[in-house]
Amino acid sequence: QVQLVESGGGLVQAGGSLRLSCAASGTIFSINPMGWYRQAPGKQRELVATSTSGGSTNYAGSVKGRFAITRPNAKNTVNLQMNSLKPEDTAVYYCWGYQRGEYWGQGTQVTVSS
Repeated sequence: QVQLVESGGGLVQAGGSLRLSCAASGTIFSINPMGWYRQAPGKQRELVATSTSGGSTNYAGSVKGRFAITRPNAKNTVNLQMNSLKPEDTAVYYCWGYQRGEYWGQGTQVTVSS
């Protein structure tokens, strides 16, 4: 079993920055890829960004150029640096990882005020 724990959400003004972190623990063989999804009120959960341990990344068009995903130790951690935040980025952000199945964190709230 794998547990994903997020940290780093909060309230920020438009144009500001936040950094989310996620650490995986438990029985880990190779959790790959890892990434972030988000869900705004009344909307479906959507992809934000994913990264393989080898550094291949994928971003939603709405965040490309503003967000950066990294895997610091290439294994059990994934970070999301969010810059130039907009009110439409307000959502619950979920850490995601794949190891013989999908795993999700509990989510962290990001609120961007205008």
